[in-house]
Amino acid sequence: MPDVNLTESRLTRTSFTGSRTSITSTSVRRQRRIVRAVVQIAEAWRVTTQAVAAAARWAGRTVRPAGAVAVAAAGGLFFGLAFGWVEWMVAGCAALLLLAMSVPFLFGARAYEVDLALAHERVVAGTGVTGEIVVRNDSARPALPGRLDIPVGKGLVEFGVPFLRPGQSTAEPLEIPALPRGVVRVGPVTTVRSDPVGLLRREHAFDDVHDLYVHPRTVSLPSTSAGLVRDLEGNATRRLVDADMSFHAIREYVPGDSRRQVHWKSTAKTGRLMVRQYEESRRSRMAVVLAAATQEYADADEYELAVSAAASLGLRAVRDARDIDIVTGTEIPRVVKGRLRAIRHVPVVSPRAMLDGFSGLDRHENTMAVEDVCRLAAEANERLSIAFLVVGSTVPLARLRQAALAFPSDTAVAAVICDERAHPRMQSVAGLTVLTIGTLDDLSGLLVRGATS
Repeated sequence: MPDVNLTESRLTRTSFTGSRTSITSTSVRRQRRIVRAVVQIAEAWRVTTQAVAAAARWAGRTVRPAGAVAVAAAGGLFFGLAFGWVEWMVAGCAALLLLAMSVPFLFGARAYEVDLALAHERVVAGTGVTGEIVVRNDSARPALPGRLDIPVGKGLVEFGVPFLRPGQSTAEPLEIPALPRGVVRVGPVTTVRSDPVGLLRREHAFDDVHDLYVHPRTVSLPSTSAGLVRDLEGNATRRLVDADMSFHAIREYVPGDSRRQVHWKSTAKTGRLMVRQYEESRRSRMAVVLAAATQEYADADEYELAVSAAASLGLRAVRDARDIDIVTGTEIPRVVKGRLRAIRHVPVVSPRAMLDGFSGLDRHENTMAVEDVCRLAAEANERLSIAFLVVGSTVPLARLRQAALAFPSDTAVAAVICDERAHPRMQSVAGLTVLTIGTLDDLSGLLVRGATS
């Protein structure tokens, strides 16, 4: 009897366990179906919203305000038929007729082949540039008259395209007026198709885009072999080396010295092996630090003067094959301002690359002060011979002296203050040479004066 009860209890536990396993499997399958359904609904919602957004963008590009009025009037046709309003039916029929007549004018927007060419890809600020745009009908059907829109920076240039037979082309000159310093994007050329009434509109943008580099205006400066920007090539340091740089002394030979440095005359006199020892010469290296904070300049024109002054100094150094670093502040997110240090280096591999880099510079609200930029520039280059600080009129002399202290004591530091309301002058403040310029031409005159004084 006990064996029978034991067997029955085991069967009961087995049945209970099997039921619980079945319930668990059913619950898992139900959860999977729910998750799958939620994923499918989310995917369907995403596809639907993308389709609606694409349709809205197409309608915004195609249907003009007058077309929206016509569509609304066409809707009145429904109410006219529903309620027997003759006026609504007439207005609706007229609107539908206008829409039907407007559709053929949208055809052929991609029949054009457009070629945009600029006479120069790089110009100086304050000068314009010319170009040419060639439109060709590559389709087998005639192309109706249309219009071309050419974005030039924030502006827009419009061209009318005449009726073109298959294979026919037309060329129009492009004249871009004087531009301020910067990198101006020209293009993409967009063909615009529209009906005479202006109900519908169709656009097609081509891939031809040109970046027009508008360089800062520069002035010719005196050679860096004299004056304030003097050539320090060959100034000896206190570091003793065994390379053939600058002769220092003769000492006794020690194991490891090169046999090429043996001084045989001294060896013959002393009877001991003597070698030459040299001082390492310091190669002249120059740094130009451009202040970039908005609050460090009185206005935008003052900043443009500072950019031109810095570019003139850098251009003279690059042409003289001098080692140079050109640094400025860069944009720092507001949330990390004060905790992040970052500077921007202007490329100096060639005059063109350097001027291209200056074209893309701008002031920033959230950036490092000029003192911190000088500190990073000094840390990056420990062997600077001379450093130029180019700032605006709102930077006081106390801050300039503090910025100059960031450089090593043997580095000659000169500050260029750009103030369009000031007269040109040169002064020395606690070992810091300060040049104040009101125009770009003042910089060359002050450097020449420094070279002759």
